[in-house]
Amino acid sequence: MKERELVIIGGGPAGLSAALAASKAGVKDILLLERDQYLGGILNQCIHPGFGLHKYKEDLTGPEFADRLIGETKNLSGLEVSLKSFVVKLTRERIVTYLKPGLMEEVKARALVLATGCRERTREMVHIAGTRPAGIYPAGLAQKLINIEGLLPGREVVIIGSGDIGLIMARRFTLEGAKVKAVIEIQKESRGLVRNVVQCLEDFGIPLYLHHRVALVHGKDRVEKVTVEDLDSGERFDLTCDTVLVSVGLIPEGELLEMAGLTASSPGVFVCGNALKVYDLVDNVAGDSERAGLAAAEHLRDSK
Repeated sequence: MKERELVIIGGGPAGLSAALAASKAGVKDILLLERDQYLGGILNQCIHPGFGLHKYKEDLTGPEFADRLIGETKNLSGLEVSLKSFVVKLTRERIVTYLKPGLMEEVKARALVLATGCRERTREMVHIAGTRPAGIYPAGLAQKLINIEGLLPGREVVIIGSGDIGLIMARRFTLEGAKVKAVIEIQKESRGLVRNVVQCLEDFGIPLYLHHRVALVHGKDRVEKVTVEDLDSGERFDLTCDTVLVSVGLIPEGELLEMAGLTASSPGVFVCGNALKVYDLVDNVAGDSERAGLAAAEHLRDSK
């Protein structure tokens, strides 16, 4: 089994930023594992602007931000990038097992950075009642279908939750010619950035129902309508639709740590970006992950 100085799991903005910082701090043997066929992570499907205002002092799209980071890593000495590499096992001894097309590899890391990002909460996690027809999507999946695959999931849309991804997808569907009937938020105020409420809903005349919930989803083969309840008055009304997006929060990916019986404070283990906590801005993800890369470099120096 080969031993590497530093193994980074995840090639999104967190993993790339950690690799840059560790390399600049003197780490000369870095293996970066990315399960997708491209570096950049979630940024690749975020084609809207609003990225890089703090880090680069420019208003960039997600792919542009990713391209900047990727460009900075291209000439790093000692960095090996392994794409299509899906980590399936991690042990307490920091042994990483990952699958690549046609083979399985194991590597022991002297230091390990987990930059695995986060995943979306699903309808089941927030207990939305009703039938289980086609046409119900996590908002981020719908974003990938439109922006990466070129597929429009539906024509009449209701969005559950006013997180930033849901707000941005309200605008995206509208620009693609779909009708967004409403955004339904169970809290008394939006959970998204104010700028997204203004630019994605108010500018397009999309209703935002605060302190409301989707009480029922109706439909046999495909979504037909949802029943919305006013949590103040108890009154209900129906909205016809063929698509429901769920934007009810994100969960840091922590399964590998749990599998290994490790924590974010275990010696030689560094967790960064949305795998540590969910950030509103990718600029903050980059800054946090740079600190993780520096901490990993310091650990390697001290353990020699």
